[in-house]
Order: sequence, then C-alpha cells, then structure tokens
Amino acid sequence: MMLAILQVRMTTLRLPGKAMAPLRGEPMVWRQLERIRQARSIDRVVVATSDEPADDVLASFLVSRGQAVHRGSAANLTDRFMSCVDAASPVTGVLRLKGDSPFVDPGIIDAAVRKARASGAAYTSNRVQRTFPKGLEVEVAAAAALWDSARLVDPATAAAVSPMAQLRARPDRYGHAHLHAARDLSALDWRIKTRADLAFAEAVYGALHAADPAFTMADVLDLLQGRQDIARWAA
Repeated sequence: MMLAILQVRMTTLRLPGKAMAPLRGEPMVWRQLERIRQARSIDRVVVATSDEPADDVLASFLVSRGQAVHRGSAANLTDRFMSCVDAASPVTGVLRLKGDSPFVDPGIIDAAVRKARASGAAYTSNRVQRTFPKGLEVEVAAAAALWDSARLVDPATAAAVSPMAQLRARPDRYGHAHLHAARDLSALDWRIKTRADLAFAEAVYGALHAADPAFTMADVLDLLQGRQDIARWAA
C-alpha cells in the first residue's frame, strides 16, 4: 500500500492557524486534500498532526469530514511520523507532503511514485535536486528504508527531524532517485508562510479553481504569464 502522509500543525510560527484559513470557501488543508486525492498512485491519505490542544480544531474538522487523522507526540516529529506509518500498516511505500502547499499537483505525485517504482530507489523526491517551485515537494520512501532511517535519527534532533531527512542525508546508505521538471523553476516559491502568500493562493484559486478544481502547475505558470498583478507574489 502506498500511504500519503500530510503533515499539518496549527502552531506555525509565522502564520498560526493557516491550515484552517479559508481558500475558496473551504479551509486550506481541505483544498490540499482534495488535490492529493486526485493522485492515482495513492492508496490511502492520512493527516498527521500533534496531540496538542491547539490542533484539536484541525483534527475535529477533518474527522467530521471523514478524513483519517493520526495524532502523535508534539515533542517528537520522528515518533509522530513513524507511529502514523505503523498505524496504517501494512505499508510498502510512504509519501510525505507538507501542509503549507495548496498547489500540490497530483500529476507530480504520480510521476514521483512512478519514478520510485521504476528505479527501486529507497528515496525518491523532487527536492534534493530542485527544479520545481517550492511548495510542490514530494518525497517517496520505501517503508523498509524509512523504518531503518528512523532508527538512525539522533534522539537529540528527533523532535524536529523527519526520518525522510535521514534518507535525504544518506545517499551512501539509501539509493536515491530524482524527479526533474522540464525546466528549472526552483526560484519560484509557492509555499504559504505569510499573509501575502495566502493572498497569492487566494488570487490563483480565484482565477483557476471554479473552472477546473484540478488545475495543474502548468495552469498556474500560464496564469502568471498573463496576470502580473498575481505574478508579483510568486517569486
């Protein structure tokens, strides 16, 4: 089973509560989940968040919509991530996504999973050799390699480090494969970190979502070519 884990917290430093910020009438996290579910290569999607009271509203909303949620240690990211994998077992592959990315592209997710399966690599991503806009990162790991990497995480850094980071940092131990865009778009940053970023997302969704909720990275790029009022936020 290919498990997709969307990591989301309400207590971000720069824009607290952004996961529940409205985006075309729904919380941003829900818009992101709508897009992730369109990927054909994913068997199950789970939102991983903490057991802190601040994340109660997020978890309650998602559960009320029928979305699987896993809550784990707020003090240990490695434990929270791997306990989510364990709860979903049996799992053969794990796909990691971050909660600040409402432009996540299901086509890119599927391409990353295809690359992982064709290469047999323990770790496949589009973020080690960056050519995609920031905010479209996809990481795919073989479950066995992920468990191995979790055992190697330094306890002193386990609170803030995902086992995926251990896979990234050890290409000598874990085989890597890399997904590249047709051209280098790595200077673009589509992550939601500030209110200005959220305004950018609202503008893009306002222009594209009604006509096609499944709009792609290419659609956003085309929009930015013709809408300089939106493009100024994109870099």
